Amino acid sequence: MLKQRIITAAILLPIALIGFFLLEGLAFALFIGVVVVLGAWEWARLAGMSGQVARVGYSVVVALLLVLLYQLPVLAPWLLSLSVMWWLVATALVLSYPDSQRHWGGRFGSLLIGLLILLPAWQALVLLKHWPQGNWLIVAVMVLVWAADIGAYFSGKALGRRKLAPQVSPGKSWEGLIGGLITSLLITLLVGLYHGWSPRGLTLALLGAALVVVISVVGDLTESMFKRSSGIKDSSQLLPGHGGVMDRIDSLTAAVPLFTVLLWLAGWGPW
Repeated sequence: MLKQRIITAAILLPIALIGFFLLEGLAFALFIGVVVVLGAWEWARLAGMSGQVARVGYSVVVALLLVLLYQLPVLAPWLLSLSVMWWLVATALVLSYPDSQRHWGGRFGSLLIGLLILLPAWQALVLLKHWPQGNWLIVAVMVLVWAADIGAYFSGKALGRRKLAPQVSPGKSWEGLIGGLITSLLITLLVGLYHGWSPRGLTLALLGAALVVVISVVGDLTESMFKRSSGIKDSSQLLPGHGGVMDRIDSLTAAVPLFTVLLWLAGWGPW
């Protein structure tokens, strides 16, 4: 398993770096779109669609919606605002699982939830790419999420006692969440001190980083909630040793839209 993970990571990393740093405009939108469409194919299974025709059909719908969003950038603020509201709702659904299942709206509702998860993530990345220092903004949000994940793993393994959401993901603990949060905040603090941010700017950055990390955990738990409900361990086997695409991007689908909205509120870039 470890060998598979290393080989897959070694193949995917240069592809990801090329996509994020060298592609621009439509090419970048298509690159991220491929990832999102593959995620949609996996999400259809989590929503209860077992047939390949239905899953491919859902992926096509998502692809067409991405084309529409690319053609109508005026929809971006509405979509991202809706995304922030959705992740607040998702937090309540995760905390109240399994009772919250009755609020999902069955298969149709689960498919709509998939749109709320996938489309804003694509939109947010496309926006970030066009903003000042867009490449580094994308790296920044990913580092926040990955650092939190690594910090949570080690602190949870060493200190984990109190379960965070035992009905959804028994392996996660409050100690892990706190450890991951501290890791990301330390990185944010060091970056802020290195760049000489003002006390106010640094305080806002730390607050924003904390919100992004917390919502990234909700993104992870939301996918885990749907996997547990459908009795599925991994979203797919597209990435040997890593599971599926959704298993790799679940935290980012929540973190990236909120990160983008917070930067916009701070006056970083236009819609």
